[in-house]
Amino acid sequence: MKIYRANILFTPSPAELRVLERGYIVVDDDGNVIGTFDVLPAEYAGAEVTDFGEQLLVPAMNDLHVHAPQYRNHGIAMDMELLPWLNTYTFPEESKYKDAAYAERMYSRFVRDLWRVGTMRASIFATIHPEASCLLADLLNKAGMGGLVGLVGMDRNGPDTLSNTADEAVEGTKCVLEHTKNMPLVSAIVTPRFVPSCTPAMMTALGQLAQDKHLPVQSHLSENPSEIAWVAELEPESTCYGDAYLRYGMFGQTPTLMAHCCYTDGEEFELMRKNHVFAVHCPTSNCNLGSGIAPIRRFLTAGIPVALGSDISGGSGFSIFKVMQYALQMSKLQWRNSDQKENFLSLSEAFWLGTKSGGSFFGKVGSFEPGYAFDALVIDDSELNFDNYSLPHRLERYIYLGDDRQLTHRFCQGKEIQEPQVQ
Repeated sequence: MKIYRANILFTPSPAELRVLERGYIVVDDDGNVIGTFDVLPAEYAGAEVTDFGEQLLVPAMNDLHVHAPQYRNHGIAMDMELLPWLNTYTFPEESKYKDAAYAERMYSRFVRDLWRVGTMRASIFATIHPEASCLLADLLNKAGMGGLVGLVGMDRNGPDTLSNTADEAVEGTKCVLEHTKNMPLVSAIVTPRFVPSCTPAMMTALGQLAQDKHLPVQSHLSENPSEIAWVAELEPESTCYGDAYLRYGMFGQTPTLMAHCCYTDGEEFELMRKNHVFAVHCPTSNCNLGSGIAPIRRFLTAGIPVALGSDISGGSGFSIFKVMQYALQMSKLQWRNSDQKENFLSLSEAFWLGTKSGGSFFGKVGSFEPGYAFDALVIDDSELNFDNYSLPHRLERYIYLGDDRQLTHRFCQGKEIQEPQVQ
């Protein structure tokens, strides 16, 4: 058992930012929260307490959409749209991961940078290469961090150096699944890149795999108008982009993440709601690539689950705190564009998206309620001049003004996570 004392903040619901000034949190030997307390109960009297003083203690971040092999490219070519950007920069870089030594060198830096910004769990696109994908799983596991690693399926509209068959994608995903079977916090996720990259044979095979092995699915949906028009040409039997996944068993038949969803409406919107498909909001990427603004308020009002993603390297930074900031800002643009009908996000809603809502895809993750995994960050915001600010305002200032230099401790499933080594 471990007991920590600090200024504790977390969001049990979108509208509630729970605050315990100099409160206590008790964690069991399995790394799960027993409870949070304003005053330490008598049953714990005499127990050792780790006191973080006036620092903030918050749930760790969850990144539900990130491309690990695009690590080296993040922060460049931000003046292009999606499809030219993929062909000019992304596909050539991902092709390099055939070389296991290169993959290990880049992936070790990727995992270190997730740790650096306080992301303890992530749903990750890898490449078509089984050996490199298993290396990524090894690095996450060695660090003590959690994640879903997706070997990518793509058999059309890509370079020959980044193409696999349906059988290869299935066997590669099974390889990652077998490789991670004894890893407590790391597993596999079925990953068709997106409909334009996958023939019906690929989609059929991956959908069957997801259902046979009860695996989650991740892909892209309605990111920009050109992509949507392309899908309509490639899948004329589908009534909308989302239906192209549904027909192949990958739209809520098992837990599903769909990134972007900037233009999701009508039938696709209803399919997401009915099948409880997660919309992964990637506002930094959507801004950088000129994709659009996802209708997050409409998703939340309809009960469609929403999480946040950095979408490296369409997104230019790893920090989910900064993704929260962009989500808040872009929701205000959407509010204005909707003639003030779609209300913008509140601070507690944005924080909930990056913690409890995103964490729910991994189980009881992202909150400090009893039974939740103790995934946590300790923030020393003293240099941000917090004197006379309330705890919610201190958190808000950190989201807008802070960075990894203020993170003093990181925990995943109750264990403090030290900086991963870089190859």
